Amino acid sequence: MIRIVTTKRLALLEADRRVAVERARQATEHAARQAHELSALADRAERAEATAEEVGALLVHAVQQAGAAEQGLLLDQIELRRLREDLAAAREPGRAVFLLMHYGTPRMVYRSREDAVADTATHGIAADRVWGPGSQFWFDAEWVLAAFTYDTSSGGFRGSLTPTAVGLGGAA
Repeated sequence: MIRIVTTKRLALLEADRRVAVERARQATEHAARQAHELSALADRAERAEATAEEVGALLVHAVQQAGAAEQGLLLDQIELRRLREDLAAAREPGRAVFLLMHYGTPRMVYRSREDAVADTATHGIAADRVWGPGSQFWFDAEWVLAAFTYDTSSGGFRGSLTPTAVGLGGAA
């Protein structure tokens, strides 16, 4: 079979080739854009996954802290309830509360003198100290145990300078 190629036919084939080349170039560009977008989406997905893991760890930590805070709050509420009961009991006429002070700074409040003397070792006071009558102002003495009684006429507590810690042998 013999085929005769004319100039017109060559021009049409050349035009078809140019169209095919242009389509191939556009398809290549489109494929490159798609690959770039796919790569960007994969990167975003990896970052989102890493962020989700980090947020999950932060959430677990926050839940643990919230549980610890809730438990601390519950213990504080129990202690507050106990202190309110102590205060209500201390308001009974004739009852006293005892305040341990270090150079005039309150350290602890006790229901009874015995509780106060028993607990003073936790504040650095020797257990064998004798509490004698107070001879100094509260802010001058190293340790003072002051008694406060509820006064119904004034609706408040009245304090008195009472025992200060005196070491055995007269040393203060």
